[in-house]
Amino acid sequence: MINETLSKALNDQLNYELYSSHVYLAIAAYCSGESLDGFANFFTVQAEEEKFHAMKIYKYLNDRGIRVTLSGMDTPNNEYSSVLDAYEHAYEHEQEVTRRIYHLSDLALNDREHATIQFLKWFIDEQVEEESMFDTIINKLKRIDKDSNAFFMMDAEFAARTFTPPAL
Repeated sequence: MINETLSKALNDQLNYELYSSHVYLAIAAYCSGESLDGFANFFTVQAEEEKFHAMKIYKYLNDRGIRVTLSGMDTPNNEYSSVLDAYEHAYEHEQEVTRRIYHLSDLALNDREHATIQFLKWFIDEQVEEESMFDTIINKLKRIDKDSNAFFMMDAEFAARTFTPPAL
């Protein structure tokens, strides 16, 4: 049975995932404002992924008989000095998500809450992928110049990115 501390922490993470969606939508808006529709699409898709993560936690809590409560959220950053700056901000955000998921995992391990440990494994694997993806994109952006063809090729590549959520 999930104790109150772990239950609250999972609910807080659900709300943080919704905030993450908000963060990425704000970055998408920045990119759109810079007429970089591919980069905007990348972050719009990222926002959808974060909502999926929130709903995954929502379903898990409901399945365990725990009532979800939603909270307000902070205003995300809406201004960036460059696309690289936006991706670096996103990478830092993902590192915070990883710290939070690890904290949840530690709570579940301490409580010997095996179902939650198993549930959180998916999120741990997801965070490895997320951090790797952002790190790779940042490294590529650092190697190219905003005015180069490579930058616009990346923008075009990201325009094709989609998100198809797996079944909850």
